[in-house]
Amino acid sequence: MIHTTTSRRSFLKTGVAASGGLLMAINLPGTLGQAMAAGTVSTPNAWVHIADDNTITIQVAHSEMGQGVYTAMPMLVAEELNVDLNQIKVAIAPPDAAYVNALLGAQITGGSTSVRGGFDKLRVAGAQVREMLKAAAALEWNTDVGSIKADKGILTGPGGKKSTYGQMAAAASRMPLPEKPALKDPKDFRIVGKRTKRLDTPAKTNGTAEFGIDVKLPGMVYATVQQCPVIGGKVKSFDAAQAKGMPGVQAVVQISDGVAVVADTWWRAKKAMETVKVQWEEGAVAALSDTSIIEGTRQALSSGKVIPITKPVGDVAAALKGAAKVVQAEYVSPMQSHSPLEPMNFTAHVQGDKVLLIGPTQFQQGAQGAVAGALGVKPENITLKTTFLGGGFGRRLELDFIVQAAEISKAVNKPVKLLWTREEDMTHDFYRPAGVNQMQAGLDANGMPVAMHFKVASQSVTQRAFGLPKDTLDPFMAEAAVAGYNIPNTQHDLVIHDSGFRVGYWRAVSHSMNAFANESFIDELAKAAGQDPYAYRMKMLNGKPRFANVLKLAAEKAGWGKPVAAGRARGIALMEGYDSYMAQVAEVSIDKDGSVRVHKVTVAADVGHMVNPDTVEAQLQSSIVFGVGAVLKHQITLKNGRVQETNYNSYEPVRMYESPQIDIVLVKSTEKPGGIGEPGTAVAAPAIANAVAALTGKRVRRLPITADALRTA
Repeated sequence: MIHTTTSRRSFLKTGVAASGGLLMAINLPGTLGQAMAAGTVSTPNAWVHIADDNTITIQVAHSEMGQGVYTAMPMLVAEELNVDLNQIKVAIAPPDAAYVNALLGAQITGGSTSVRGGFDKLRVAGAQVREMLKAAAALEWNTDVGSIKADKGILTGPGGKKSTYGQMAAAASRMPLPEKPALKDPKDFRIVGKRTKRLDTPAKTNGTAEFGIDVKLPGMVYATVQQCPVIGGKVKSFDAAQAKGMPGVQAVVQISDGVAVVADTWWRAKKAMETVKVQWEEGAVAALSDTSIIEGTRQALSSGKVIPITKPVGDVAAALKGAAKVVQAEYVSPMQSHSPLEPMNFTAHVQGDKVLLIGPTQFQQGAQGAVAGALGVKPENITLKTTFLGGGFGRRLELDFIVQAAEISKAVNKPVKLLWTREEDMTHDFYRPAGVNQMQAGLDANGMPVAMHFKVASQSVTQRAFGLPKDTLDPFMAEAAVAGYNIPNTQHDLVIHDSGFRVGYWRAVSHSMNAFANESFIDELAKAAGQDPYAYRMKMLNGKPRFANVLKLAAEKAGWGKPVAAGRARGIALMEGYDSYMAQVAEVSIDKDGSVRVHKVTVAADVGHMVNPDTVEAQLQSSIVFGVGAVLKHQITLKNGRVQETNYNSYEPVRMYESPQIDIVLVKSTEKPGGIGEPGTAVAAPAIANAVAALTGKRVRRLPITADALRTA
């Protein structure tokens, strides 16, 4: 049973005059009502709109960027409302404190939190509406509410009485909001947990889905920008004389972090921008290289302030001193770009102190607040509409491009669609920070670890983005730092090192570097002990049934221990991330040019209670391919502060022919839902690295594992 203390007053009743329907804003347990009393806002509201034609519209508070929330969220409501999913329509929620993501503390889509945060809340929303409809029918038909059934949008009662939800919606608005609506037993689910076709697929295939790049407004003009080649640099001066005389060009304006050209078409704006000559004040970042960033990060491990991730267990120093063998290793993860298919873009229309913003964002409140601050207007005077996102991966948590669009619109007094070039997008990202992990373990006479010391240095995105106080533990640096193995003496530390370069959250955030270090190191320990990597891991998983189960399932499905084709080898890795437990087995070979080819990845995943298994599989496929790119190809390099990778020819995506066969085993579970959009990316790296080491005998400890890296290993 889910408990709610939401008051009758907090149930907003708004009659929809044109349709005779009802818009019902359901305050959810422990949400805005309670939070306001405590002076804080902690969880979102879910909005349910029942129209007189008996269609139901759900306002989803999460941005859709391919992860399937426009289907999963309605499935939760439809389940408790006892309606078919095809009766549900989806609307995108506007910025509002009512839609704060409780797991992240803001109206943010990220961290694989959508289903985790919405599973109970949206079911309660549906159950509350269902019970109010039944109560209204019971009152109107003068019968006991227990005799009323609500199913497929129809209310039925004794004597053949019948009404649609839409016909009863207005009366339902006068019913008290139930504080403790009964939720379905999962064994009775008809929708949740079943493979379901995505609701947004038709619109995305027939061209009616609106992405930011598709937005059109009456009288709209187009803009592109030129920013300093060194991120953070400022304009000293610029010469736009030639650009201003080119066809269609309407203005060339300086904005806070660059120069924008505005024209009647985007192509004309782009061609004119190529003639604009800018003198830049590059700033201190111009002295950086990727090598200096990594070396500074490495040095910080010995000179920086150590922040414990967890309380130490046992006495690591003593256990290392008495160990039969001590193993040490260092692992390096480079900076990574988000590089979504749809470059950064946003449409803005500034009219005096009123602002309209339309586009792809993962952070609605942040966008509203940033533009309000930049333009000196009140946040409540800003209307923001979220479109579909053509990829996010954390990049669209940032607000730079949204502020730029608003600044340009204000300067030209017209609605403006800003669209970055691919080169601007690639070279002005908020990159996944570089990380250096140092590992140390002591083994007993049987080769099993008696002590483990994990230490990581990296940059704190949370410090940069949200003002985390200095020398404070950043949980987004510590993800997957503590592995699931039983080791008697353990210590886990981190050091925050600010390189000065701009960094951001990236798919799987620090899981990606910490899992690479932990799981590569476990393989190295198994080799030092002369044991099979799978069996070695299983020995350390007593009392860890979810870990052990996915490891066993992945190994069995992949044929671990059975011969592989000539010239191939397998590697295995294990991790928990965002309450999901996952093991992967990668099968690799080496091509004639010395590069690694991943033929197959077998994954076993226990993600708790699944809403839509079809989406879970799609997310695993997507995240694994994303991970293949990160481990074999991708890194952001700097020269004189300038990003050297400028387009997909120098930051190559994984091509179709390079994508591995992906075999998936999903564990049926009644545990609380886990996140699934990101962990697969993190587990792919060590699984592939371990397979490469098994095949070649060479351990590459610095990503990516390129042909050159293998030759010099």
